[in-house]
Amino acid sequence: MELEGTADRIGGFSLGPRGRRLIAGGLLVLVVALASCTASGGQTSIGQAHRSLTTTTAALGPTAPPQPEVRALTIGSALAEQPGWTPVSYGSSGIAVDQRTVTVPGGRSIVVTRFRFGQVTFDLHVGSTDPPVGNAVIGPQDSPVVSADERPLLLAAFNGGFKAGAGVGGFEVDHQVLVPLVVGAASLVIDTTGVAHIGRWGQDLPYPKEHVVSVRQNLAPLIVDSVISPNISDIGVWGATLGGGAVVARSAVGEDAQGNILYAASMQALPIDVADALTAAGATSAMQLDINPNWIELALTKTAGGPLIPGIPGQNRPADQYLFGWTRDFVTVLAI
Repeated sequence: MELEGTADRIGGFSLGPRGRRLIAGGLLVLVVALASCTASGGQTSIGQAHRSLTTTTAALGPTAPPQPEVRALTIGSALAEQPGWTPVSYGSSGIAVDQRTVTVPGGRSIVVTRFRFGQVTFDLHVGSTDPPVGNAVIGPQDSPVVSADERPLLLAAFNGGFKAGAGVGGFEVDHQVLVPLVVGAASLVIDTTGVAHIGRWGQDLPYPKEHVVSVRQNLAPLIVDSVISPNISDIGVWGATLGGGAVVARSAVGEDAQGNILYAASMQALPIDVADALTAAGATSAMQLDINPNWIELALTKTAGGPLIPGIPGQNRPADQYLFGWTRDFVTVLAI
């Protein structure tokens, strides 16, 4: 039996974005259970709820474990509006995407967009020219265009990292390694449920028994265990800039202790600026993505499948670029 938008196979069944969402959608069970527990004065944590979720979704196949730190946070606090954060869009159980602007020393502003754990899933897409796909079979769910299956669920999309020719890490999509993965490289890892993690490949990630579907690597880590890279002030370490300038358009992606994914970007920033903004937002791990003005793009929508708007002030690319196709890889964020 084959489901619409095939991408992964679990127990002999094919799973596309909708199939992955069936598994990730099991997280909604957590919300109901924990809301009830909270109302009665209970202290159920995500770690306890994850064990319940594993039982609930056993028939659908294994799920990746959350980060160890996730066990201390309750779902109720994770989905509520928080001071300093502005809601952008809502999921079935609360805020799915929110933002804050961090002003760093020097007066530069970095926009941090938070994708809430349990409210969204992620897909990695190749570009039309990069990375090279060779003989790999690229389905619509991973193509240079947001697929028809993803479009009604789309909450956001953001740029990937450097070109494959830069030699800064590997690339795997839909279980197919297009560029060999590098141990220790900063990695955005997406599992078969659509959950994303940020960490060092072969060291922090993948988690034991995690079923990885896609990996995007880019340079050495920006942040490890809440500590910013000791090379953060060496501008050359973080890529060649237009005209050799230090303050240019930059982007990065991180993960906080609750499992939320944080995308940070600005059209004018130093490497330390995006790192500081991510740590201020709670990131415990992070990797740099692309730099320079032509490649920084964040698209957002207030409702799943709704009109897209630019997410970074002054970004060069139109918000709907990914709907028509793009030459470089990117990540879509989908509502559960």
